[in-house]
Amino acid sequence: MNSAGLIQSETSEGILTLRINRPDKKNALNLAMYQSLADGLRQADSDDKIRVILIRGGDECFTSGNDLADFLSSPPTGPESPVMQFLDAISEARKPVVAAVNGLAVGVGVTMLLHCDLAYAGTTASFQMPFVNLGLCPEAGSTLLLPRIMGHQRAAELLLLGEPFNAEKAHSLGIITEICQDADVLTTARNKARQLAAQPAAALRLAKELLKRDYAAPLRETIAEEGRQFVARLKSPEAAEALQAFMQRRKPDFSKFS
Repeated sequence: MNSAGLIQSETSEGILTLRINRPDKKNALNLAMYQSLADGLRQADSDDKIRVILIRGGDECFTSGNDLADFLSSPPTGPESPVMQFLDAISEARKPVVAAVNGLAVGVGVTMLLHCDLAYAGTTASFQMPFVNLGLCPEAGSTLLLPRIMGHQRAAELLLLGEPFNAEKAHSLGIITEICQDADVLTTARNKARQLAAQPAAALRLAKELLKRDYAAPLRETIAEEGRQFVARLKSPEAAEALQAFMQRRKPDFSKFS
């Protein structure tokens, strides 16, 4: 697999910046990109010179989620798959993770934010988790983390209906830390990353570990179970209908499935 510059990596001032850079596909993530993100996160955890990880997309799009064609041709089959490696790496990252979100954040583009310690979004950012709409199930531990953050009913609204929502709602629900002007998102995120990088590193890692202590084990179990169910759902008639409808640019008809 070769991400061919689709994930750009740069280290400066103790900050590893991972940029999702596939604008022609709205930053949709393929397997090689997942692998590059996982490798970058692991590199950060093992490199004492790196104190903070910053994940960003472009000015118009954070990520539109999975590259469906790539995902269906090579679905995840176990913990060694690039997708699961990425989810494990971001959920277990020992160092602070900061996100800068402009434009679209869809699917994993939203659920990965639940594992970030700080997340900044532009005023025109748009969020959506259309897993059920596609005949699939939520992933990345979102079925545990979202109710924990916002309560069952508000989490259910986001996951069961899968409707788009704006930055104001994302902020009010606790998915993002702060809303910025679109042009200021990256600067704000970088400045916060610099502040974190200047903190005592060991104390910072310990504080993050303790913040996640009470749900770390259930989160690992949830990510694994969601992953197993997600793989099964990819083969379901509902997912096939959703994909065909998407390719044919029509509304899916799920009335024949029970």
